Amino acid sequence: MDLDNRNHVLIVEDDDHIRRFIAINLEGSGFEVYEAAEGETALKSFEAHRPDVVVLDIMLPDFDGFEVCERLREIDSEVVIVFLTARGQDLDKIKGLELGADDYIVKPFNPLELTARIRTVLRRTRKQRESHHAVLNAGGIRLDLTSNKLYKQDEVIEVTPKEFLMVKAFMENPDMALSRNELLNLVWGEDFIGDTKTVDVHVRKLREKLEKDSSKPELIETVWGVGYRWRKED
Repeated sequence: MDLDNRNHVLIVEDDDHIRRFIAINLEGSGFEVYEAAEGETALKSFEAHRPDVVVLDIMLPDFDGFEVCERLREIDSEVVIVFLTARGQDLDKIKGLELGADDYIVKPFNPLELTARIRTVLRRTRKQRESHHAVLNAGGIRLDLTSNKLYKQDEVIEVTPKEFLMVKAFMENPDMALSRNELLNLVWGEDFIGDTKTVDVHVRKLREKLEKDSSKPELIETVWGVGYRWRKED
């Protein structure tokens, strides 16, 4: 963050009126704002300014917001990404969250809600980073909370920030059945407004990355009627 201590936001939206509307409201709330109308410009702006938050539309003229999200995550795994789009279908929400988005707001929206949601996500992610101070080990998985790296048999496994936090929640509560709502609270925060399907999506992706056979999970077990459990070592 720059020396003026303001949060910096990049708005990626091809509609000039909507983009300026968002920018004016965020600037009025004390944010430093950068703007981009297409994906390629957004990536260049991100490299130049390294904002704290990216507000990202899906429908862009060159390539879609999903691709922008993926490429941003390759540059900076910790930047806060909030999808802001007219497409409210569950599949779009799930895909966005699967790619590592931190929140998802559907148009039309209240600018005060957008500002509040951005502040909430920033507080949550910073608190989570500050709490990283140890190494967790279980079932051949090592979680380094200082470097934010996950190892499987000493091999680094690439995971999204939310996947990392979900493994942390599991490993800190071994052999404990955690409901989907409990996992939402632990990973996304108690004030997160989202669907419990988000938890199932992240568990599926983690099983693909961590289990020997994702169809027969040995680490992350399903507790029918409840949620999931990290299997305690024998």
